Amino acid sequence: MNPAAPEGFFRPRTGTVGAWNDAYVRVEDYLRAHRIHSRLQQSRLIQAILERAAHRHALHPSLDPTTLAAEETEAWMDRWFSVVLAGDGVSGERLAATGRVSLLLTDGATRWPYSFLDPDAIPGEFVAAMRASSIEAGPDMTVSSMVPRPIDLGVITGAAGETLERFERWPVLKTLALWVVFMATLGAIFWFTR
Repeated sequence: MNPAAPEGFFRPRTGTVGAWNDAYVRVEDYLRAHRIHSRLQQSRLIQAILERAAHRHALHPSLDPTTLAAEETEAWMDRWFSVVLAGDGVSGERLAATGRVSLLLTDGATRWPYSFLDPDAIPGEFVAAMRASSIEAGPDMTVSSMVPRPIDLGVITGAAGETLERFERWPVLKTLALWVVFMATLGAIFWFTR
């Protein structure tokens, strides 16, 4: 007989303990990367995300719990950003990037830690700050014309280029020059080590 789990207690019915621990760590790291440092908020969010992932895992036990947890976290964040940035004219494909940048610019996860990923507890000032820091594209692209010009590399570069071309034409000269450099290096080493 399996005793009933207490209210708010997470116990997945499918998958291994190790796999769910890995999923927990991955979601915790992900939240920490978004500057969610409140342990209480992290615990609440991780449990809710893992419960959703566990429900999906029960339907598809061949899937990896960590992957499901990551997908649930992404989906939850996308839904939350769509609520916070609603009416801001942000398209679906740019919503995640815009939301993350706005969250970092406003330091929203630190200033309003219990509002992050909770659509029912978003203060108006948080929404206003997120929308004010939304990404705006720069000026429109304009067509310009650039005329190619020869590159002037200077006198030293020109002389070095001519010297290298001579070396390519006369391999004996190249070998002789390498021996001179080698002997000069050896002479310098013996001179300074006396």
